[in-house]
Amino acid sequence: MTTRTKTRAYGEARGKLLDAALRVIRGRGYAAATVDDICREAGVTKGAFFHHFKSKEELAVAATAHFASFAEAVFSAAPYRALPDPVDRVLGYVALRKSILTGDLPDFTCLLGTMVQETYETSPLIREACNRHISEHAAFVEEDIAAAMAARGIDGDWTPASLALYTQAVIQGAFILAKARNGPAVAADCLDHLHRHLDLLFNGQARPAPSA
Repeated sequence: MTTRTKTRAYGEARGKLLDAALRVIRGRGYAAATVDDICREAGVTKGAFFHHFKSKEELAVAATAHFASFAEAVFSAAPYRALPDPVDRVLGYVALRKSILTGDLPDFTCLLGTMVQETYETSPLIREACNRHISEHAAFVEEDIAAAMAARGIDGDWTPASLALYTQAVIQGAFILAKARNGPAVAADCLDHLHRHLDLLFNGQARPAPSA
């Protein structure tokens, strides 16, 4: 194997490990996910793992950025982003969150929320990484909320930032309930309530939430 081939193989191994970390940690949780589990899921050796990451914690921190990058690509390119009315974009965001409640629980629950619940006290590095990416996503939602407030002339005793974080609190809580009940139905109900709340807040009416 040439040096160039080895370099390419190692680069591919890093991507495989990050993808595997998303699947394994979302399915089993951070504490239960072992390096062996992740290597087996990725189809790489432990030597390849330690070539890229000093520890499971270092992999987890990298996985938060990997997950956030994937989410950013999905939401930035979503059709609702092209809607001219910012209120429709806010509601479209919630509708998209509901539409992806498909497949097994690890397929749609959040890596960031899963890890921060387990590690907020034991791993400041993971906690800070999760907080950073959750906050960045909330800021993405905040932009449309701010535009929606301006479009509807709303000047309340709350801020776009606080409402954006509230949307994330509902979504993360919905994932917890989905895990507790072992199915997405309760999460879909929670997102319907969030949709009605936002519709009432911006439009003065609570129309039926779109079907997933």
